[in-house]
Amino acid sequence: MLPRHLRSVSVFRLTRPAVVTLLVFGLAASTARGQTVDPNMWLTNGYVSAIALSGNTIYLGGSFTYVGPNTGHFVGIDAGTGALEPGWPRVNGIVHCSAADGAGGYYIGGFFQSVGAVARTNLAHIRADKTLDAWNPGANSYVLTLAVSGSRVYAGGDFTSIGGQSRNYVAALDATTGLATAWNPGADGPFGGDVRTLAISGSTVYAGGDFTSIGGQSRGYIAALDATTGLATAWNPGADSGVFTLAVTGSLVYAGGAFTMIGGQNRACIAALDATTGLATAWNPEVGGYRVYALAVSGPTVFVGGAFTSIGGQGRNSIAALSATTGLATAWDPGAYGDVHTLVVNGSTVYVGGNFSIIGGQSRSSLAEVDATTGLATAWDPGAISDVLTLAANGSTVYAGGGFTSIGVKSRSNLAALDATTGLATSWNPGGDTYDGVKALAVSGSTIYVGGAFTSIGGQSRSYVAALDATTGLATAWNPGANGEVLALAVSGSTVYAGGKFTSAGGQSRIHIAALDATTGLATAWDPGADDLVVALTMSGSTVYAGGFFGFIGGQSRSLVAALDATSGLATSWNPSASGSNGHYVYALAVSGSTVYVGGDFTHLGGQNRKSIAALDVTSGLATSWNPGTNNVVRSLAVSGSTVYAGGSFSTTGGQGRENIAALDATTGIATPWNPGANDYVLALVMSGSTVYAGGTFSRIGGQSIQGFAALQDSPTPTLLARFEAEVTSAGVQLRWQFGEPDRVVVVELERATNHAGPWMPLALERYRIADATEALDQSVVPGQNYYYRLTASLTDGTRAVFGPISAAAVLAVKISGLTGIAPNPASGSARIDFALVREEKVRIYVVDVTGRAVALLADAPMAPGSYSMLWDGRSGNMRLPAGAYFVRWTSSTRTMNRKLVILP
Repeated sequence: MLPRHLRSVSVFRLTRPAVVTLLVFGLAASTARGQTVDPNMWLTNGYVSAIALSGNTIYLGGSFTYVGPNTGHFVGIDAGTGALEPGWPRVNGIVHCSAADGAGGYYIGGFFQSVGAVARTNLAHIRADKTLDAWNPGANSYVLTLAVSGSRVYAGGDFTSIGGQSRNYVAALDATTGLATAWNPGADGPFGGDVRTLAISGSTVYAGGDFTSIGGQSRGYIAALDATTGLATAWNPGADSGVFTLAVTGSLVYAGGAFTMIGGQNRACIAALDATTGLATAWNPEVGGYRVYALAVSGPTVFVGGAFTSIGGQGRNSIAALSATTGLATAWDPGAYGDVHTLVVNGSTVYVGGNFSIIGGQSRSSLAEVDATTGLATAWDPGAISDVLTLAANGSTVYAGGGFTSIGVKSRSNLAALDATTGLATSWNPGGDTYDGVKALAVSGSTIYVGGAFTSIGGQSRSYVAALDATTGLATAWNPGANGEVLALAVSGSTVYAGGKFTSAGGQSRIHIAALDATTGLATAWDPGADDLVVALTMSGSTVYAGGFFGFIGGQSRSLVAALDATSGLATSWNPSASGSNGHYVYALAVSGSTVYVGGDFTHLGGQNRKSIAALDVTSGLATSWNPGTNNVVRSLAVSGSTVYAGGSFSTTGGQGRENIAALDATTGIATPWNPGANDYVLALVMSGSTVYAGGTFSRIGGQSIQGFAALQDSPTPTLLARFEAEVTSAGVQLRWQFGEPDRVVVVELERATNHAGPWMPLALERYRIADATEALDQSVVPGQNYYYRLTASLTDGTRAVFGPISAAAVLAVKISGLTGIAPNPASGSARIDFALVREEKVRIYVVDVTGRAVALLADAPMAPGSYSMLWDGRSGNMRLPAGAYFVRWTSSTRTMNRKLVILP
């Protein structure tokens, strides 16, 4: 068993039968559902915890500072106006690097699954006319750097397979076919051998990264490779840590990274190396800080970006200009608040990308243009949601790629309004000092009621609760003034009900719950009083339903959920009495007809064992037979017709794998085939027709990179997909699908993952027809691993439909002890670490950084034989570890092994 203090890790044991177990799931024609993400709906740069609809307007509340269009991760931007260039295909995943093809187009690399509606795994070529080329090398892990020379595209990263060949971390690809050439330096290192940067000069390819051998020679983090043979030349500066960026000019190779020694000299993060000898020159700017990520040489000046506070003898925040002769910092000092990852010098200006919020004396979100003489930011201000990692400039266009999901953002402080038809942000902008986010929204006529943690909003001082004009965003005169956060709101007629952390509201003592006059803001006589937080409220007729952490409310003992008389405030006889383990609570309530749906973290409710979700009889309070059974917390609920939508932090519900969002049949409790899958919490759900509006902390949902908020379709498509099945056989996993309307389908991609939510990799399997179905055999499966399959179909109307995932698992007897898998990898939230034991023995599993320093202990105890899975949330103690490469290390009495795990921002 694990030490009790390891709260960031949870372990569960898997079954270990001695024979193959067959798990077969299918999608039937009568219940197939579309789960398209609206690509026009704007996103946020933080989480959305509250959603309200009024007519054609969607109001969002949460913790964010910007909203912006869903652009994908690589875009073209007008160099004059900062406006997005239309027509670019959306890249569905992070773009780490780009390289011009010499004809106006760009090769891009990173960690993505598709471009537009076409599958592309981590590499793609977008032509000058913005169309996707057939060039499709495919890399089995992320690509960090690209360089083009003649008919070759050189690639570096974390991959071990690319262009149809085994290649360790570096390769040369044919620029026409995408196939790997014979050039094969093969990098390696004690914790992998990532190649992070490439630069080409004549017949030499310079490489930097995390490797300790490359081109058949020992080389510490930097090397020169023969462009013909792939062998390392004699040039050997030998750094003592990672090299992240290179720039070659004349007889010098400039290097930046995390090193403290290179070229035989002490050099902190930056150096100039002799291109012949590899020795460090006298040029020594001395970085004070953490990293150098970017270098750009322009005449007598070397521009530098990274994460530092001093360089060249001067205080400089993350960006500087150095004399190429002396190494001293020039007077140029834009001062970035945040890291700088990429730089491009373009005449009299410098384009800068990173994750900063201020640069050149102006507020700029991750992307800016800075005057090359003064260091001041120009008026050019596209704004990006999240990191910009690569930039290029060509004529009137600036090309940007990165971790962002949106460029062209508008400033919004935790509140925004979107047009439901166009998806664009309206001018509604209350602003305010909502320092811990907006927690609750409710609409009544032309008024938007807001609860949260603020002391000013809509241009006025307002404590924790306010009423805003739906047109202007200005605060009305209504001012109850609570003394603590308002976490829940519900409006009925002339009364606004509020729940939260407060002990006074509307001028009266009110403990965690109150009724406020909608005209005066004064508290009414209604005073249930709760002994702990109220976080959920909903109305039905003359009853107010409340959920939260309380054990007493309305004058009665009521555990977590209660029904209160809307007139007297007293608890009714309705008493489901929830209970559970440590810290149990009710987070979500929804009433539909004679049923009250409840979501939270409980194990018993309404007299029955119910895990995190239940349906209660509105009269008796007893649990109905409806029992989806969710394996973790349910935080949001919405009901539409015969379907109950649930969001939270679960991975299974309704008898199916569902990542954080699901649609459940209101009669049976079984999960419908609708399965968008979110990679993190879903905190808010609202229905409008066949559209499901979802808000949360996710950055991926519906198979797309979507931050914070998404509009998802759940409309029946009864004849489009008639059949999709997976079956484990002795030869592998047999896949079978059939479309009822094949004429609507243009292209079908089959994809596989080892986790419900991805990452998804395309499968290039031979397909054959049997009757009206298509079949394919996946023979690359590994015994002991669960697999998930989905279909992505490009349709004749230009849309892209996703079907699945379905699951097939072949679990065999454990034959060897050790780590068996990590998924997802890279991980932006929690990662599942799988391991197995042949016999009982003491196991120690821990995480180390690239220097070999242990940062998290995951297991240190004797364990029985069997297969296990461990969930780790990327924390060391109570602190989230920074993004980067780490290694999960297994040690036992019989073996030691390492597996790389990459944590994304």
